[in-house]
Amino acid sequence: MKIITFTDGGSRGNPGPAAIGGVLYDENKNKIDFFKECIGKTTNNQAEYRALLKALEIAKKHNAEIVECYLDSELVVKQMKREYKVKDKGLAIIFVQIWNIAIGFKKISFHHVPREKNQEADALVNEALDNI
Repeated sequence: MKIITFTDGGSRGNPGPAAIGGVLYDENKNKIDFFKECIGKTTNNQAEYRALLKALEIAKKHNAEIVECYLDSELVVKQMKREYKVKDKGLAIIFVQIWNIAIGFKKISFHHVPREKNQEADALVNEALDNI
């Protein structure tokens, strides 16, 4: 089974109150799951990573074999593709957690998308932050 994820994370202040959001679709573009939650005080990059981690955990529960991940964080995409090194120790911890889940899928890919193409995940983040 193929799952397509769109994730976003954000904080109001950097660091500041933060939230994550994401939407998961099957290969026919039917929405199969979504999430939004506040994650406490952290940075934008931490939130972006934690959103991706949560999406992959959910994809695993749905028995995904192939996962396509779409994010508007160019940093996270380039680090997951190993084009950039992960220098921040806090991000490195989450990177390893994501990597460990990722190797359990037959195929996984990471793609950068402009914010306009990630509106649903972005809206979920803002909904969570608005309810703090």
